[in-house]
Amino acid sequence: MSSPGAGLTLENVLYEKKGPIAYVTLNRPKVMNALNQRTWENLRAAFEDARDDAAIRGVILTGAGGKAFIAGADISELAHLSSVEAEKSSSYGQAVLNLIENLGKPVIAAINGFALGGGCETAMACTIRVAAENAKFGQPEIKLGLIPGGGGTQRMPRLVGKGRALQLILSGETISAQEAYRIGLVNEVVPAAELITRAEAILKQIFSNAPLAVKFSLEAVNKGLETSQAEGLALEASFFGLCAGTEDKKEGTQAFLQKRAPQFQGR
Repeated sequence: MSSPGAGLTLENVLYEKKGPIAYVTLNRPKVMNALNQRTWENLRAAFEDARDDAAIRGVILTGAGGKAFIAGADISELAHLSSVEAEKSSSYGQAVLNLIENLGKPVIAAINGFALGGGCETAMACTIRVAAENAKFGQPEIKLGLIPGGGGTQRMPRLVGKGRALQLILSGETISAQEAYRIGLVNEVVPAAELITRAEAILKQIFSNAPLAVKFSLEAVNKGLETSQAEGLALEASFFGLCAGTEDKKEGTQAFLQKRAPQFQGR
């Protein structure tokens, strides 16, 4: 694997590149990869680099140590925040997760253990979630006298529906990977040993398609969810038109008619 961009020094995140894939690994295993301010800053730096590197076409996000993807916020830091500081911290984390969600490239969460609180919220900001069989999910903030602060009250209802989201948020219950799959919180559940391999396989399948169409599909879905259906349909038609003007569309349609594999160039 290659090293990250020059000058990018990350204390709590491992960041490596292998071909078109960037690997972002939370690296605080002694505290189950809990999110403190420095870790949020490291995540932002890594994903900004992945966004700006034209050679990178997708990202795999996971946690070090095998026990946790991200076990949540760092309570030792959170316990001492004032109201003003807590709101600022929440807004900063939300901005980082918005960056991940709207990266313009697919991000696969490879969830290898506990994904609680901010960990569950981080997973929900990713394009696709693949969970190991031993993964656990939940939004337990209510047990600390808090509510989810990293987008959990907004992304979870969009993923699993209002009723299921409220049950998880109000109870603080932790659920299994199998239950998370049943309610639509994760896309797939696989054996832990196959987690990264499966995430790589999904990305490689996506990479076989036209890069601009992938980017516009992500944007159409993400932006469309924030509008009415009529506005979303207009947005879709606009992106459809943009795609139709690309060299990739010409190549894709010609390859289909000529019964050969397309060679997309991202133009």
